[in-house]
Amino acid sequence: MSAETPNTGAATEFSKVAAVTFTFWIIKILCTTLGEAGGDAATMGDAALKFGGVGYAWGTAIFAVLFLVLVTAQILAKKFYPLLYWATIIATTTVGTTLADLADRDEGLGYLWGSILLMALLLASLGIWYKVAGTVSVGSVSGPRAEFFYWLTIMFSQTLGTALGDWASDSMGLGYLGSVYVFGGALVLVAVLYFATKISRTGLFWAAFILTRPLGAVSGDLFDKPVAKGGFAISRFELSGVLLALIVICVLVFPHRAAAREEAH
Repeated sequence: MSAETPNTGAATEFSKVAAVTFTFWIIKILCTTLGEAGGDAATMGDAALKFGGVGYAWGTAIFAVLFLVLVTAQILAKKFYPLLYWATIIATTTVGTTLADLADRDEGLGYLWGSILLMALLLASLGIWYKVAGTVSVGSVSGPRAEFFYWLTIMFSQTLGTALGDWASDSMGLGYLGSVYVFGGALVLVAVLYFATKISRTGLFWAAFILTRPLGAVSGDLFDKPVAKGGFAISRFELSGVLLALIVICVLVFPHRAAAREEAH
């Protein structure tokens, strides 16, 4: 799902978030998978546990600081920097992973109630943003206030995705591969609706954005969980390294542009 409206100099001068293109979705899925693998590697990976591990609370605190630093840098930046933008997206996925695990596991909230709570927070963020700005489209993200809501909404969606993925694969018994089919199929359905209907592009964008997170989460689990649990038992650190390399290559090789203020999704 991408916008075909060309950029204008006036529009891109104030835009610091990525335009929604096919490459955007590829990198987004890679980032969400990296967030799951990287977050788990820091909190419960074999190498981390060998040194005592950092646990979900400390892992969340560390990644939250990184998230705040990068979001602040993104908001203070004078123009769109692809590497900074995608680094911030990765930060939202890692803190989302550890935060969801902290709430669902350490605090005993459970996957279902964790998903319900995070869905409520996500909808509240979108609702307040819409009430304040009159729109939640990517093309409207051109000032600090809109950027704040943009990143807050993204952070909630990333956290929700982890809880939702765990709920589907574990509580619902779909397994990791089955969950990949379910969330991947839902994403395909959103794409079909985008091309075949006139449903709100903004609504479909956020639906797709939210769905990529549980898809990435269960994909990460599929790769790094033990074979006995239905995974491929690939090292979380090795998987994280490969995913990070792929993201950097995609960012550096493929063209990127800032979202034009007139774009509608």
